[in-house]
Amino acid sequence: MTDYTTAATAIRDESRTATDVPRSTAAPAVTAPHLHAPSRLREVRTMVWRNLKHIRRQPEMLADVTIQPIMFVLLFAFVFGSSIQTPGSGYREWLLPGIMAQTMAFSSFVVAIGLTADIGRGIVDRFRSLPISRSSVLVGRSISSLLHSSIGIVVMSVTGLAIGWRIHEGFAKAVLAFGLLLLFGFAMIWLGILVGSKFTSVEGVNGFMFTTMFPITFLANTFAPTDNMTPWLRTIAEWNPISALVQALRELWGNAPAAGPDAAWPLQHPVLVTVVWSVGLAIVFAPLAIRAFVKRTED
Repeated sequence: MTDYTTAATAIRDESRTATDVPRSTAAPAVTAPHLHAPSRLREVRTMVWRNLKHIRRQPEMLADVTIQPIMFVLLFAFVFGSSIQTPGSGYREWLLPGIMAQTMAFSSFVVAIGLTADIGRGIVDRFRSLPISRSSVLVGRSISSLLHSSIGIVVMSVTGLAIGWRIHEGFAKAVLAFGLLLLFGFAMIWLGILVGSKFTSVEGVNGFMFTTMFPITFLANTFAPTDNMTPWLRTIAEWNPISALVQALRELWGNAPAAGPDAAWPLQHPVLVTVVWSVGLAIVFAPLAIRAFVKRTED
């Protein structure tokens, strides 16, 4: 009994000693590090890099901006070129601006498919769980799609130089023409974001974009002059925003003369009209695309 009493007394004394330790000698408290949210620029840069890495891992994604543009240039230049009469220095030089404009219009196709696939696989839901803004997902997607389409412009420029296409109006006008291409492509990307947010499957996006973008790009002065079209069809083609872009490129690069007095007003002022169309389309499509994306990702 005495042994048990002695043991209890020792345990009690040790407990008092532990509780009487001065606070100055106690171990410091461990606090969790404070995590800062990344800056908006870093978020966008990360999203762009993430989208571009898919191209490196899936080289077949470059088929629409490498193989397809070369195929279009060669087919139209050598198969249809001899049967289509155009003003200027020949059909090959007249053709290249049209195919480049079509490629930038198809940038909406690329972003729509990529965004639909990300939403369908749950990638966007994972992004929502991170401390990043939702807008960085859209901005990163739009910039990477614009870079993706720009690869096609470079490929077509090299192909065009190989078959005889040239720039005749100097460096400043050449840069302005390429700037118009990027501006128009940026506006079309917002259309792609809108379509990608509305449709729930890649197949649906493919069907919709093929049935809309192909008629729009062909019902213009893209591959053939509008002079010989029936009056009502010519009016539609000449007021098509793609026709203004193509005419601006041809004049800035010196591939065709300015439009005649019988042409529609947009073709007589193609640079101004292209800027107005591009800014106007972006103003219309951007709010609709953001609203559709937010609604889709919140469901």
